[in-house]
Amino acid sequence: MLKPIVVSISLAFSGFSFADIAPAADADSTALSLGEVVVTSNGGPLSTQKILTSVNIVPVERLEDKVVSSNWQLFDQVPGVMLTQFGQGTSSGKLSMRGFNGEGEINAVKLLIDGVPSNSNDGNMPYIDLASPIDIESLEVVKGTNDPRYGLHNIAGNVNITTRRGGNYTQGRLTVGSFGSEQAQAALGIDNGGVTQNYAVSQQTTNGYRDHAKADSQTFSGKWFVKTDGGARVGLIARHHEVNAQEAGYLTAAQASSNPTQSPAHNATDEDKRRMSQLAVQAEADLSERLYATGQIYWSDLYDRRYVRFSAGASQQERFVGETHTGASTQLTWRLGQTALGNVSLSGGLDTERQNNHSDRYSTVLQVRTAQTRNQQFDFNTTGGFVQAVIKPTPQFTLIPAYRVDKLDGSYTNHLNGITYDMNDYGLIRQPKLSAIYALSEPLSVYANWGRTFQVGVGTASYKVSNVTDLAPSINEGWETGVRFQAGAVWGGRVALWEQTASNEARRKLNDPSNGAENIGKTRRQGLDLELNAKPNRSLSWWGSASFQRSEIQKADAASLATEGKEIDHVPRVLYGVGVDYRATELLRLSAWLNGQSSYFIERTNATGEFGAYTLLNVSLSYQASKTVSLDLQARNLGDRYYEYVWHDGTQSLHAPGTPRSVFASINVRL
Repeated sequence: MLKPIVVSISLAFSGFSFADIAPAADADSTALSLGEVVVTSNGGPLSTQKILTSVNIVPVERLEDKVVSSNWQLFDQVPGVMLTQFGQGTSSGKLSMRGFNGEGEINAVKLLIDGVPSNSNDGNMPYIDLASPIDIESLEVVKGTNDPRYGLHNIAGNVNITTRRGGNYTQGRLTVGSFGSEQAQAALGIDNGGVTQNYAVSQQTTNGYRDHAKADSQTFSGKWFVKTDGGARVGLIARHHEVNAQEAGYLTAAQASSNPTQSPAHNATDEDKRRMSQLAVQAEADLSERLYATGQIYWSDLYDRRYVRFSAGASQQERFVGETHTGASTQLTWRLGQTALGNVSLSGGLDTERQNNHSDRYSTVLQVRTAQTRNQQFDFNTTGGFVQAVIKPTPQFTLIPAYRVDKLDGSYTNHLNGITYDMNDYGLIRQPKLSAIYALSEPLSVYANWGRTFQVGVGTASYKVSNVTDLAPSINEGWETGVRFQAGAVWGGRVALWEQTASNEARRKLNDPSNGAENIGKTRRQGLDLELNAKPNRSLSWWGSASFQRSEIQKADAASLATEGKEIDHVPRVLYGVGVDYRATELLRLSAWLNGQSSYFIERTNATGEFGAYTLLNVSLSYQASKTVSLDLQARNLGDRYYEYVWHDGTQSLHAPGTPRSVFASINVRL
């Protein structure tokens, strides 16, 4: 049964893992869950929930019956998370938060899969589909600037997709639905205590809800872990994903109004082929009763070849991206116990990533090359480290100071002219952070945090192409203050105010042959988050959230003075959601969830109108037909509401209609 509760976490103890169900919430935690989360206090690293910012967790109970074409869609249940729905083949959509848009210009969210960094060089999230939906155990979302564990792309926060580890199970899921959609998934777990094996495979095909929108994909993952007699654990994770997808293209306003399912003739040969692989070796061990260590090395590889034509007046482009990232990280946790400062735990870590990236672009006609506009190779290397303390001078008060430092280096070669450029010397990028929480009573606590993160250019903007002197990073400084409450096992929630400013924000030029960037200027994002979970009885539970946000350009760059005082494009002022789960009988469960947003401006002068508002209702029914077989029926956009994603190409608005009402039926087998 789904039980929305506030997660039980005590900052007086050490880190946690998701292994035992916590029945109630401790006063000195600010994490919220949309269901029961499994936690223990038996050692390990300091928990995600100890970061003391807006932490949300979506456990497997809220995920396992959802039908999605891409994993970013699973985040529609997370408070304060915005989904940008492009609807273009493999570029189907993306998540963002804290007043940053999902356009790809500033990618402000660090993505991890089982703790493995999984952003592409520009911060986008193609790797998000490396995890088969049937294998996902939970989503962990950390919003804000005070998490010291990650540097690059951790501008507004981070998300971690955790998958199954251990257990004995055999599971299959077959789904059919609207637009010729078919999905087959299978998962297997083998656990003898000392050795665990976990496998997951999935196959998905669809005709798409628009013309020229067929897609098919395959995903595989395997995890093999060995536990030694001394309690240490070491293992290998392997993942692979392939997808071929047609692109329906963008419509003019008139086309979208007259026939939203059409694909213009000029998009007839637009498509994308993508392959991704990831390997990781992970290890963890208790070095002593109070000392715990983790470490990993990983390798990620991305191949993406896309043909795209954005409008009838533009030429088709062939875009190739080839990236290979190798990295390593290690973290040490030391629980000092009771000291003169109170109960103290310390953690620290080092990490590095080495990127070899290649980006080509061609002008094409019907996929036949006519000219090459880009041939770039660039190394982008990061090295960073952090220290963090959790100090409890009294049982009611917790203080968490932290400090992170990052160093970047690399070079870029333009193979069109043979010139090589050094990366800007950004120096040591220092990021102090501080969090505090005070438990006024067992059900009521207040908290505050402050921290700095950073942004540097992506693509060629990181290198000294047009500048002689080194550029400085853009420093993002943010704070949050809030109240978290828990009224027994019935009510729980959080109210938070937050703000984030950037000293000299830059954004990537998405359609720029040189792969450059442009300055936006000084920016400010601020908001109010409201979250509430309730479980009035054994059969009924519900949750609701609303985020009121505003992002603006406080001081514009000299080249774009008309944007000063204006709102940043593609950022709705309101995000909201509500969901309810009702167990009618022991065998039948009904769910409904609604999510939506207000409209947004589509460019930075705010002069071309507002678009993008929607409210969508989804419902599902799950029936346990037997001990091993269950049936699911899900309808998305039940009201068949028209909605769309809209952008501006400098001359006109271009529209991507959203998915109309769709229905999916699934059969699940668990052995």
